[in-house]
Amino acid sequence: METQTPLELDDADIAIIGMAGRFPGAPDVERFWENVRDGVESIRFLSEEECRAAGVPEARLKDPAYVRAAAILEEPEQFDAAFFDIPPREAELTDPQHRVFLEVCWEALEHAGYAAREYPGAVSVYGGATLNTYLLMNLARNPRVMESVEPVQINIGNGGDFLTTRVSYKLNLKGASHTVQSACSTSLVAVHQACQSLLNGECDAALAGGVSVNVGMFQGYRYVEGGMTSPDGHCRPFDARAQGTLFGSGAGVVVLKKLRNAVRDGDTVHAVIKGSAINNDGALKAGYTAPSVEGQSQVVAEALAAAGLNAEDVSYVEAHGTATPLGDPIEVQALTQAFRATTERRRFCALGSVKGNVGHLDAAAGITGLLKTVQALRHGQLPPTLHFESPNPAIDFDSSPFYVNAALKPWPSDGEPRRAGVSSFGVGGTNAHVVLEESPRLPSSAQPRRPWQLLPLSAKTPSALEQATRGLLGHLEASSTGQPLADVAWTLQAGRQRFAHRRVVLARDLAEAKAALARAGDAPGAEDAVNRPVAFLFPGQGTQHADMARELYDAEPVFRAEVDRCCELLKPALGMDLRSVLYSRPGEAESTARQLARTELTQPALFTIEYSLARLWMSWGVKPEAMLGHSIGELVAACLAEVFTLEHALQVVAARGKLMQGLPTGSMLAVPLSEDEVQPYLGPDVTLAALNAPMQCVLAGTTEAVARVKQSLADAGVKGTLLDTSHAFHSPMMDPILDAFAARVATAPLRPPKLPFVSNVTGTWITAEQATSPRYWADHLRGAVRFADGVQALLADDKRVLLEVGPGKALGGLAKRHPAFSPSRYLLASLPSVKESQAGEGQAPRAYETLGALWRAGVPVDWKGFHGEARRRVPLPTQPFERRRFWVEPVDVGQPAAPSAQQPVGAPAATPERAPEPEAPRTYHPRPELRTPYVAASSALERALVTLWQDSLGVSPIGVQDNFFELGGDSLVAVQMSDRLKTRLGMEVSASSLYEGVTVQALAALLQPPEAAPKTAAADKDAESLQSRRKQSLEQQRSRRRATDDSDL
Repeated sequence: METQTPLELDDADIAIIGMAGRFPGAPDVERFWENVRDGVESIRFLSEEECRAAGVPEARLKDPAYVRAAAILEEPEQFDAAFFDIPPREAELTDPQHRVFLEVCWEALEHAGYAAREYPGAVSVYGGATLNTYLLMNLARNPRVMESVEPVQINIGNGGDFLTTRVSYKLNLKGASHTVQSACSTSLVAVHQACQSLLNGECDAALAGGVSVNVGMFQGYRYVEGGMTSPDGHCRPFDARAQGTLFGSGAGVVVLKKLRNAVRDGDTVHAVIKGSAINNDGALKAGYTAPSVEGQSQVVAEALAAAGLNAEDVSYVEAHGTATPLGDPIEVQALTQAFRATTERRRFCALGSVKGNVGHLDAAAGITGLLKTVQALRHGQLPPTLHFESPNPAIDFDSSPFYVNAALKPWPSDGEPRRAGVSSFGVGGTNAHVVLEESPRLPSSAQPRRPWQLLPLSAKTPSALEQATRGLLGHLEASSTGQPLADVAWTLQAGRQRFAHRRVVLARDLAEAKAALARAGDAPGAEDAVNRPVAFLFPGQGTQHADMARELYDAEPVFRAEVDRCCELLKPALGMDLRSVLYSRPGEAESTARQLARTELTQPALFTIEYSLARLWMSWGVKPEAMLGHSIGELVAACLAEVFTLEHALQVVAARGKLMQGLPTGSMLAVPLSEDEVQPYLGPDVTLAALNAPMQCVLAGTTEAVARVKQSLADAGVKGTLLDTSHAFHSPMMDPILDAFAARVATAPLRPPKLPFVSNVTGTWITAEQATSPRYWADHLRGAVRFADGVQALLADDKRVLLEVGPGKALGGLAKRHPAFSPSRYLLASLPSVKESQAGEGQAPRAYETLGALWRAGVPVDWKGFHGEARRRVPLPTQPFERRRFWVEPVDVGQPAAPSAQQPVGAPAATPERAPEPEAPRTYHPRPELRTPYVAASSALERALVTLWQDSLGVSPIGVQDNFFELGGDSLVAVQMSDRLKTRLGMEVSASSLYEGVTVQALAALLQPPEAAPKTAAADKDAESLQSRRKQSLEQQRSRRRATDDSDL
């Protein structure tokens, strides 16, 4: 993708880069468009049995004016509360409009290719909902519920003020957050306000839309002649038979960004908002609820002026189109008046209304019309307006610029961009009009610089991960958009939140991706709860081989640049180009391998490969928190820690190799014994050269002396293995060069390390004094490599991932032998071994596989650094929600409540001295996944507290060690529980006690009456500090919750 904007763009243009919605007959925008395009009427005609089940009285069923029709949103009682970390009881108390809007906002951002909590800028939220029927018809008609919670909980869960701010809180969006309320025009007014916010520079992106959920949707409605509703359940916009609409449920949200920024950022632009306007009718109309020709005409004219367009530039208008005898003629008259200001053409502009398909979605009506029009622009098609046969005789279409589009047809274009208007008019007179234009033709993505692509998937649960995998597979199988696999990968990498359950697919093309996704279910995804630190392991001499990292040198510019840089810097010291030895030409493999075995070239070659690999990993965002090198590998660690500059490190390494090369030859012997067990075999000519593992030592010395030791070991039943080395490194045979090497190191400026690494000499963390001492580096050359001790130091952090940064897996094998190593530890390699390299034709480079494994393990990755070139974000399946029923049913007044379907665990006996308060509804949701195992209550007090916690939190069973805050508790629930402790158990307990007693067990200990004892000064002191401890505990819990909310999992 080009980084320069390739076309002229208007700074006032707003791009629609993401969209999501739920509608009658359609769970998403794509299905909604298919229904609209295919002329599907998504009105449900109810049977009498369904109406009776919904509580419709028999008298109403027999009423001739009763209409058994509804525009239904499927399963509004279903919600993925766990995904948004909302406690079950809170979810039940929350208006389903808020819940649906929250889910749709998440989906819209993901559809735009952005991870909600990681958006690099301010995102504003504008939206509105209709009348809260859940509060009126369900909550308010269930006295047990209303009396069991604090009024403020009901308000926060149901008040319109909290619709958008809940989204901002749960999605960590930090722009403006405004609830909009203008009746039927609410959602289109929200779009206008979002556009203004963007144009004023108040935010970088904005969510805008609306929601309407009527919980009485299965009850139909009663037709009143002259009213807004249809007598037969059909909505016929602009038709002679039009007698009204019917109200339904739905939701829609768009993601907006300035077009110039969207093009720059590689966003998919679905359509462009050229201009918008809002106004009010004022008083010059027939009545408060009546429409106004002047008001509607003016808002259309203002929107066209804001767009800088004439009426002839618009070829389609998505009308408000309620199909009322009064409303439709006034709307066409107003449109005609606005258009006639700039054109006299007749019947050139198509007219339509989505209300024939889904009814009137109230606060979501405007956004529904907008989404329909965006899809029409994207597909270049004009969808049919349902039920239109002959025009309303009160509308003079022949003299107007308009005709009703009654059948699906291609949207004609004369070479100019297709443009459309969208209207939404609210009862009370607030009007909105938006002018849309089809997306400009944008430059295609650049060719990816590597053939292999990583497709990461994550979810909060294993089952959701499987759904996400199947969803992506289905998208790739059905996709006709020709999305480049690199763009799919980039969107998954940069545009999705990271959750605990993870999977990575590696593929070169769509066919491989689909095959890998189809197989992915055979292997479980990785689970990890934390971001893991990484330790780099740098191998030493003996691991080198010809063509080390050849694939990376050919494919990765960062790696190639670092290798080239090192080789250029080494030319004066080596008198040759090291690349001629690293990467042989055809037919020269054996000769270059012999050259590479020479110590004076081996050590610079290993340093070059390992240093360049480390820089490659760091460019991908994998940065070491600690390092451990083996012999020459420690010099790589020291260079990365900035003890040496790269130039000086290479000079020191070249000098080290050359000095060693000039020494007499010797031998090294690997022995499967401990350090203590090899002591009898050591002497002046054979010494301990390395402690690689607790039961793996390396001895070094003269060839004759090592041969004698090898025989002695064999006589004792111990098999020693001679290593393929030219010299006896880390032995007294190195003594002749120590002073010369120390003098050479002294010529380089040495600085304290900026990254921690473990010393081979001591087996623990290096100090600044050691790192900056030339004598230390001479001792390092001579002394035993205490690698096993170094591994012990790294394994002290059980979260740390060990990454071998060099050829093969030798150090990983040694680390696995350490007794402190566990199978759950992540230990990964950057490069294959020699055998794997020879057998790996057609396989992805090991580094790519390892990058995916690191991400699965919980290591943060800089995907932008990995790609290098700019890429596009493309629409992909969004996070699969695992919805469950969260619903409070109404209770008939005067009737006893139905018994609990599930009784709480460990319910205590009633207290006879007190009149019982109205009980909370005995509906419970399963215990969530927690860090602590379930432990049942063991005392009467603990059982009573468990019951109280279960009632307040809506979760069962609750264990005595479960954390109040991890179960979803907050300050409001704490206040409620404090009151219940008093009324149920007769205990005076402040809400702040729950901040100290964050488990049932801890709270029971606080509440348990202490044995009689005289008051002491220490007790006074403890009492004085109690409040301080509680405050500290509260802040710790809040921090924990914030960390959980902000987690990348």
